[in-house]
Amino acid sequence: MRRQVRPAMLPSRRKAVRMLLSVVGLPLLAAACTTVSPPPPQIVNATPTVDPLAAERYAALDTERFSVPAVSLEDLKPAYMRQLVDYPTREQPGTIVVDPEARFLYLVQEGGKALRYGVGVGKEGLEFTGTARVERKAQWPRWTPTPDMIRREPGRYAKWAGGMAGGARNPLGARALYLFKNGKDTLYRIHGTNEPWTIGEAVSSGCIRMMNQDVIDLYNRVAGGSRVVVL
Repeated sequence: MRRQVRPAMLPSRRKAVRMLLSVVGLPLLAAACTTVSPPPPQIVNATPTVDPLAAERYAALDTERFSVPAVSLEDLKPAYMRQLVDYPTREQPGTIVVDPEARFLYLVQEGGKALRYGVGVGKEGLEFTGTARVERKAQWPRWTPTPDMIRREPGRYAKWAGGMAGGARNPLGARALYLFKNGKDTLYRIHGTNEPWTIGEAVSSGCIRMMNQDVIDLYNRVAGGSRVVVL
């Protein structure tokens, strides 16, 4: 029996089939190589969040005899802002504890708590340790540099040897607490400052400085004769 021979595929037909396969295979190939694109990156707002409580506590005060401007939020270091903290101690509520090294002042409260304030510490603030009493409180106090300050920097302080009246430019700020021991002035002061950016820092002169808003708050809470412990 004679075997039938299939005629060879014509070149034009082979070309058509090849083109068809290439067209059909493109989507399959593309699907195999495609990866899931990640979602577009989210734009994060670079503006820092303002703590409403901090903004309120350190806002400008218009009820004072002299101007008390708001503390710039850029100068507010979170650790040194006024806040209630755990503070177990044997000291009685109402006692002030000053920790110059850590740059904190604590007002002891009931239940193992304390109001903690950030402070700046000058050279005079490191010259006394131990216990004392708040024998005097003053609003917008007069400032007189100590003899040591005048001796160290006469060009800066000698002109104020007779004292500077209280006011917005006075280095003692809005309030001052004067510490006495056994009836004698220790020359140690807890006072305000017109340089809030120095809170948490070691400064060239002064005792224990606080932001004016904080020293006003402390002044209103502390009674005359209160015990003060300087670590």
